[in-house]
Amino acid sequence: MQEKLLLLRKRHGLSQSDMAENLGMSKTQFGLKERGLYEFTSDEMFKASELFDEKIEDIFLPRSHRNGDKEKI
Repeated sequence: MQEKLLLLRKRHGLSQSDMAENLGMSKTQFGLKERGLYEFTSDEMFKASELFDEKIEDIFLPRSHRNGDKEKI
């Protein structure tokens, strides 16, 4: 599951439909990707990063792979 993406989406008051539209996919596709059943493409990751003004690695990489960054979400 893309926990950080889910938290950012909710914090910004966006629905899955809103995110799907911003990333250029269907709501169903977004839901599957947000739940971790399919991977986001690099283009989709860049768009999400820009939308939330966050680094890609902070949204999509597990904490254990973030160059020692153990900050809690």
